[in-house]
Amino acid sequence: MVVRPTRRWFLRAMLSGIGGSTIAPRFGAAASPELALPEAVPVERFDFEAQSVDGWTVVDGQWTVEEMPGAPSGRRALVQRAVKNAFNVIVAPPGPFTDVDVSVRFKPIAGREDASGGIVFRFSQGRYYVVRANALEGNFRLYYYDGGRRQLASVRVTPPAVGQWHTMRLVTVGDRMQAWLDGALSLDHRDSRFKAGRVGLWTKADSITAFDDLTIRGVPGGAS
Repeated sequence: MVVRPTRRWFLRAMLSGIGGSTIAPRFGAAASPELALPEAVPVERFDFEAQSVDGWTVVDGQWTVEEMPGAPSGRRALVQRAVKNAFNVIVAPPGPFTDVDVSVRFKPIAGREDASGGIVFRFSQGRYYVVRANALEGNFRLYYYDGGRRQLASVRVTPPAVGQWHTMRLVTVGDRMQAWLDGALSLDHRDSRFKAGRVGLWTKADSITAFDDLTIRGVPGGAS
């Protein structure tokens, strides 16, 4: 007896192939090989225990190092408290880089319109990518910004809880980008519009968010 594939089987296979090359982990992002940088790439760490934002570039927002009990690195964290800007961005001193492996701990503290935290990468001349998680929404998203924000990829996740520390990681090699939320690989996407730049942190609207334990491994190159 010969079993012939049904139309439903072909439809599922087609959708699986489309999803596997875009954004949804159930279609293969979670099973994708993990991107990796060379072992010899130097590491920059910011725990904010004995550091201020001197030398950082504040694009928008009110960014200060504050005492914070329970901060992952010790007693202090970097906090963004502006509530009237569309987006709040601060860029770390190192770079520019082409490929990077970036991780950060973040805690959404408050926000009615938005309660988010994000990693900015390949920031150059006001243009950048950002991967962000929002405690008010059940999604994890990748955008690019070039005078306006445009979504590249999105996936459903359990929203990060307000008042708790969470971990976000981003790795980009060439035009490939992977992002993790609390240890789970959730986004796997390709985009080639921005080649190099610096790394930073991001919030939106009225989101008050703390950041700590920022770690940057980057391959130097490109223009800042």
